[in-house]
Amino acid sequence: MKSGGLMKMGGSDSGPIEVDETFVGGKIKNMHRSRVREKYKGQATSGGAATKAIVMGMRDRETRQVRAKVIPCVSREVLQNEILNHIEKKSTVYTDAASAYYKLAEKDFIHDTVNHLNEYVRGQVHTQGIENFWSLLKRGLKGTYVAVEPFHLDRYVTEQVFRFNNRATKDNPLADEDRFALAMSQIVGRRLTYTQLTGQGAD
Repeated sequence: MKSGGLMKMGGSDSGPIEVDETFVGGKIKNMHRSRVREKYKGQATSGGAATKAIVMGMRDRETRQVRAKVIPCVSREVLQNEILNHIEKKSTVYTDAASAYYKLAEKDFIHDTVNHLNEYVRGQVHTQGIENFWSLLKRGLKGTYVAVEPFHLDRYVTEQVFRFNNRATKDNPLADEDRFALAMSQIVGRRLTYTQLTGQGAD
């Protein structure tokens, strides 16, 4: 379900791009102490996002397509490098007011922000579309898959992106069998071994 060689989003012929990140993981207060000690030994567990995985996402309003991936941290370097890698320069980019997005305009983007402390929408400036994707992702993780290890999270995110980008709409009336055929067509020449799947080393 993972697409390779994708062209950059945005550009002069495309709509604005919403960019946001979210945190995925169980709450420490709901975990048994032994589980916390085993999973987070030596790490600080204070703060809501301290022990959670981070997923960054982008949504093109014109094409209604989403891209998302697990990232190691929310530093300015990581977030802005992802934007540079996936979005054409001179595109309009909407984000929240996180300091990691500062100075995007200096990298040849049209950048506007919405401060969630005061507002969620200011005219066309908002990140509601990508936040809707986050709600769908988390609903699936909590309600369908229940327990997802961080090692495999990127695969679950990829699946949700595939289903979202190939969902049935009035402009794109894909049925379940169409999505299945598309997914199967993309396995040609690809191989996933049990060793790779379980993270036990090189094949």
